[in-house]
Amino acid sequence: MRKPLNRWFHALMVTGLIAASGCASLVTPDVQTERKALRAGNYSLDQTHAAVHFRINHLGFADYLGRFETVQATLTFDEDDPTTAQVDAEIDMTSLDIANDEFAATLMGPDWFDVEAHPVARFTSDAITVTGETSGTMTGELTLHGVTAPVTFFVTFNGGARDLLRSAYVTGFSAYADIDRTDFGISRFSGVITDTVRIEIEAEFLRG
Repeated sequence: MRKPLNRWFHALMVTGLIAASGCASLVTPDVQTERKALRAGNYSLDQTHAAVHFRINHLGFADYLGRFETVQATLTFDEDDPTTAQVDAEIDMTSLDIANDEFAATLMGPDWFDVEAHPVARFTSDAITVTGETSGTMTGELTLHGVTAPVTFFVTFNGGARDLLRSAYVTGFSAYADIDRTDFGISRFSGVITDTVRIEIEAEFLRG
């Protein structure tokens, strides 16, 4: 409990300094995208600055989007060898938010996600490939709807910096992957509604 309280107190003090000085630039992080900004260490997801969405085309009219509100993840990183990075993530499937409670209950029901039987989705990375200065691919095993299958995420490193407000070193990433929902046994209206689902992730990690 002490660490969160210390971070809260530190943020309060910094906020007070900003108010007193009237200069927000004093605490604006100097975000860098160079490789040196990917600092080694063990990171945990900042759940207040993270988003996991899914996107699926609906009958050709538009894409339908959903969001999961409760996500936990850890990142272990070695700056000397980015390919050894390890990501473990867990999504609470009961935290689905689509701004329509009745339809959310339908999607969480037995014909779709079946959250009563499968309340959690998990992803564990097993390989990282660097494809550019700020890009790479991350492959791993996704367990969804009780089925485990390989998935490849395309990842962009948005930058890293010391954040005074959170009193931590922060790294930020964007990622997406396209999956076939029928691979995970979610086949309701297959052939009518597209089977391809895009998973989109925005994440900020704090170094412990």
